[in-house]
Amino acid sequence: MANKSPKAQPDHTRRSERSRRAILDAALELTGESGYQRLTIEAIAARAGVGKQTIYRWWPSKAAVLLDAFIALGEEAAEGEAGLPDTGDLAADLKTVVRATVDELNSPRYDAPSRALAAESVVNPELCAQFTERVLEPQLQLYVRRIRAAQEAGQADPDADPRIALELIVGPLAHRWMLRTLPLTHDYADAVVDLVLRGITPR
Repeated sequence: MANKSPKAQPDHTRRSERSRRAILDAALELTGESGYQRLTIEAIAARAGVGKQTIYRWWPSKAAVLLDAFIALGEEAAEGEAGLPDTGDLAADLKTVVRATVDELNSPRYDAPSRALAAESVVNPELCAQFTERVLEPQLQLYVRRIRAAQEAGQADPDADPRIALELIVGPLAHRWMLRTLPLTHDYADAVVDLVLRGITPR
């Protein structure tokens, strides 16, 4: 009589990853549907099909869940990208990235969690520090490296502070997006880049 093949063992790692993914997706969906103020661990658990204790085992709060969900969302969008493009044309490269940022900020999938995390960061110093360290700073450093490369190539003023230059680019975008003062468009993004580069381009 042939030996029976051993019964397959459950893959706990795969099951945990499925649960984690479901929780992150649920946090994003619920934030978009009803807003951050109405978001609860109970609602996330119900939407994800897991118990509350599963969430609390991995995250201390709904803010922590949403932060990880937002980071995962950004990683999906940036998959395969190592940094800002470097075609040798600083203006074109920056406009490509800033236009993509405009599209992201205008996307409903990004808008709600972005606003929620920005608002929560105002009153939650710990979340603010994590959001800055894990989301904002890595993105800003990409700009720093690209501007420094342009300086080394003689395309930008070597005395210009790359950090100030990038903040002059992303700051107006964040201001217009956050306060909804005027539409956030590609034309606006291009104009901001042109104005900043006018200040740091060697004459």
